[in-house]
Amino acid sequence: MQSTHTTDELLLELGEQLRSQRLRMNLTLEDVAKDAGVSINVVRRLELGEGATLGSFVSVLRVLGRADWLATLKPPVTINPLDMLRQVEQRQRASKPHGVNRKN
Repeated sequence: MQSTHTTDELLLELGEQLRSQRLRMNLTLEDVAKDAGVSINVVRRLELGEGATLGSFVSVLRVLGRADWLATLKPPVTINPLDMLRQVEQRQRASKPHGVNRKN
């Protein structure tokens, strides 16, 4: 699937979302930077869509309570067709062990 947005446009949109979330939480750049363990410039660059390291991005997401955004990047778990072929037919009834006389 191809996006009609450039990388710069997507980074800018992501930065705007980060900034909006920070403001909804009534946090300053300094608050987020301190809690994320990054510099204020890192948070500012992310919000401006200028990027940062992946580690910094994840740290900021955690502080903003939006680490769940990362879950949207994982593909849904599906059944592997090969696993379905390997499945043993489900048993319909139990059987007694051979040569063992069970009495309770």
